[in-house]
Amino acid sequence: MKDALGAVQSVLVLGGGSDIAAATCRALVSRRARTVVLAAREPASLAPLADELRAAGATTVEAVAFDATDTAAHAGFVADAFDRFGDFDVVLVAFGVLGDQEQDERDGAAAADVARVNYVGAVSVAVPLAARLRTQGHGTIVALSSVAGERARRSNFVYGSSKAGMDAFFQGLGDSLVGSGIDVMVVRPGFVHTKMTQGLKPAPLATTPDAVADAIVGGLERGSHTVWVPPALRWVMAGLRHVPRPVFRRLPL
Repeated sequence: MKDALGAVQSVLVLGGGSDIAAATCRALVSRRARTVVLAAREPASLAPLADELRAAGATTVEAVAFDATDTAAHAGFVADAFDRFGDFDVVLVAFGVLGDQEQDERDGAAAADVARVNYVGAVSVAVPLAARLRTQGHGTIVALSSVAGERARRSNFVYGSSKAGMDAFFQGLGDSLVGSGIDVMVVRPGFVHTKMTQGLKPAPLATTPDAVADAIVGGLERGSHTVWVPPALRWVMAGLRHVPRPVFRRLPL
């Protein structure tokens, strides 16, 4: 449960190897979060982050195995996490892959892999998560989406379409949970300087993992359902959504 001042006390992170997830954990621990469970395909790789969070004041930090593509195991994973560590105030869904657009356009299996992680994996684990949170009667799911899902662009439409589906699912999930005590917050960053985007040309309004983390914490404090990072992207994408398609096709996007 959150403490008397409303601070998050416990967080489950799916995709603990994400730079944004790590920055968010640091921010939450600095604000009195004390239990952090980091889930990733290679949990041993999270040892340095776990040590850092303990040194910062977290009392329980564990790294556990989680594979977004192993959908048959997701219900069991959720049950085990809650049974072992108790209630979670926040569940951060932060896993995802960017893919290689040029390859994905030519290779259906590669394109499907992007969709399998970013959309299918997120849906598969979110359903048992929502059910378990309903049982505990409180909590927030934070879903890390992307502005790329706002309107699929020629340069990254495979990734963008997978994020569009994921974003729509979590919006609908949030609507379905109104009145249950469970909230869903969808976070839509633009280009973020992370290891996933290393070597790519930054887009305008590029940001950092720390800035996204601060926006997530601020959104949790406000009870937001949607967070844009940086906020100006909300208006940029609102404009792009209404650009006529013949014009949109000619834009250098």
